[in-house]
Amino acid sequence: MIFSESLKKNQDFQSVYRAADSKANRYLVLYRLDNGLSKNRIGISVSKKVGNSVVRHHMCRLIRESYRLNEKSIKPGYDLVVVVRPLAKGRSYREIESALLHLMKLQDLYQELSSENQDEKDLNRND
Repeated sequence: MIFSESLKKNQDFQSVYRAADSKANRYLVLYRLDNGLSKNRIGISVSKKVGNSVVRHHMCRLIRESYRLNEKSIKPGYDLVVVVRPLAKGRSYREIESALLHLMKLQDLYQELSSENQDEKDLNRND
């Protein structure tokens, strides 16, 4: 992740949960809190209700990759926490990416890229 760091400490997660604005869909919940920095910090939370450690880690990788590929389109300056819901288990990468982008748009974090940047983004994808 070029423009972002990870949230790792429980205290950071708790401050986002307490003060953040949240939006949800079927598969994910996104918490957003202004951090006053020039970059985003992202944390991913996957409960044991979602599945065993292999499934939880797989979901975490899907979220991280979805974020990484769309990072240039996401406005900087926020702490973001993505919570994976149990219904997300077994969903494809495309479904998870679509759910994440839907929440980013609801939170007014997603800005469309110009056509030049879109071509560069498409080159980064491994389809």
